[in-house]
Amino acid sequence: MTLIMADPREPEGIVLTEAQKRSRRQRSIAIALALGVLVVLFFAVTMVKGPAVLQRPL
Repeated sequence: MTLIMADPREPEGIVLTEAQKRSRRQRSIAIALALGVLVVLFFAVTMVKGPAVLQRPL
């Protein structure tokens, strides 16, 4: 049984162009910023509402 090894210099799978890498990075940064804004918004609303958030009828 002979195993053929792939050439270690050749990348396997899909190879992205520089433009695609930049686009992916910009999209990731935009998603991270949107998530951060959402977290800050939830935190701000919680602080404004105060401890009443935890006192709700069952």
